[in-house]
Amino acid sequence: MPCVRRPFWWITSSIYVEINSKEIGVVHRRWHLWRRVYDLYLGNKQFAVVENPGFWHWTFTLKDIDDKVLAEIDREWRGFGFEIFTDAGQYVIRFGSSDASSITGSARLINELEVIRPLTLLERAVTVALAVSLDNDYFSRHGGWGLPFYEVGE
Repeated sequence: MPCVRRPFWWITSSIYVEINSKEIGVVHRRWHLWRRVYDLYLGNKQFAVVENPGFWHWTFTLKDIDDKVLAEIDREWRGFGFEIFTDAGQYVIRFGSSDASSITGSARLINELEVIRPLTLLERAVTVALAVSLDNDYFSRHGGWGLPFYEVGE
């Protein structure tokens, strides 16, 4: 069963993606004074980086080593009252399409994210772990202490 594990942290955080207690990927947060910087790994190989331009920017773009877009995570604004009085965030992960000609019908009306290549299933699992880490690091009210364990399954 796939799960994500997030150990206690002080300044930088990490979240691990595991299947049957075997680590398949990890997301490491790099410390920066005003930017949100994350490195995503599958095994020991880095496949993406997120360098968010500023504190109030709520779109996180995953890019490869050549600075090409792989995916995007958005934290949706749900209104002042909802944001100030609750701890419930809503996230959208856009994995995009590398072939714009494959989009047909009413899907053409949606502004699709164009990516350099589609992510593998394991890379997508690490991307979901990044969304969990983003929520814990910046948007949850518990102050970034992190929850020790999440389980994601069918």
